[in-house]
Amino acid sequence: VYYYGGCRQLAYTCICATGPNSAVLHYGHAAAPNERILHDGDMALLDMGGEYACYCADITCSYPVNGKFTADQRIVYNAVLAAQQAVFAALRPGVEWTAMHQLAERTILASLAAAELLTGDVDTMMAHHLGAVFMPHGLGHLLGLDTHDVGGFPPGRERAQAPGLKSLRMNRQLEEGMVLTVEPGCYFIDHLLDEAMSSETTKGFFVADKINRFRGFGGVRLEDDVMITVNGMENFTICPRTVEDVERVMAGSPWPPEPVVKV
Repeated sequence: VYYYGGCRQLAYTCICATGPNSAVLHYGHAAAPNERILHDGDMALLDMGGEYACYCADITCSYPVNGKFTADQRIVYNAVLAAQQAVFAALRPGVEWTAMHQLAERTILASLAAAELLTGDVDTMMAHHLGAVFMPHGLGHLLGLDTHDVGGFPPGRERAQAPGLKSLRMNRQLEEGMVLTVEPGCYFIDHLLDEAMSSETTKGFFVADKINRFRGFGGVRLEDDVMITVNGMENFTICPRTVEDVERVMAGSPWPPEPVVKV
């Protein structure tokens, strides 16, 4: 990328985390350096972006360091992938970004319920803001000359205050030509789990023995850079995303399988 692609700068400090550190949203700085040894069975989360002609990229990949997903890793990874794909299918001009965040939350909660980590009605979980326990950050942000670009709060729009939504870096309708990130995640953060699992209003949603199995897991995030088009979106990120593609690439298969030709 440096020698042949012209990306001579980083868009931001890279986030390179494995194991439980992948649940630290901006892990890797002077107070918490990227110094953990990679262990067999860990998930890695790499959030990186180059800068080209002063414009930023912001991409996150998550994968097992040994090249093979465990059953538990598949549950979390596929929950996040399903959320990202659901948002992709819904993106178009006029869509409210808060609605996209809620769609991602709902999809992750439904996946965790299907895996029997959670129990109960997903609509009720959403009403109690359970999504913010597992995704305590916004779904994404505008991207341009700055990694977290301006324009997220146009006149008359304020930051949402509900759990989860208050972490969003924009509260507006999408418009054709906007470039933004779509980065759902699912994390197992002890203090958030402890609070929710001890609350009278939310503790009944958790299957405690199964949730506790994931303590120390860390988290999964998948982040692609997209542009809103007249009737949908275009994805600029060409990364292996399915479990099968990730495992094939880590086993040595070429990526992309065929050259990408822009017409």
